[in-house]
Amino acid sequence: MLDPDLLRTIANQLTSGNTVAVKEKELPVRRASTQRLKTLSFTMNGREYQAIEQNPKKPSRWGRLARAGHQVVQFKDVKINKFVAVVVDGKVIEYGSRGAREHPED
Repeated sequence: MLDPDLLRTIANQLTSGNTVAVKEKELPVRRASTQRLKTLSFTMNGREYQAIEQNPKKPSRWGRLARAGHQVVQFKDVKINKFVAVVVDGKVIEYGSRGAREHPED
């Protein structure tokens, strides 16, 4: 189960600094070697995830939003190597077998 509030917080901090506070821990933001995108590994509910800044050069709808100046961060479940959610300007969209599910901001 994903924690939309945690994803929203991580996305906001990832794009604005060099560290991210996750459950009272300061985690370092790294740069992916190929495109120099910001990335962060973290644990949520006992599972390892990776937050990745969206590559604005990608032709996807997320890439188009990033090119247009929107804050877009993808979240990947490391164990299954699949993207599970995206946060766009603070709006969490969870991927799943039943289609995308949006989590409104509280």
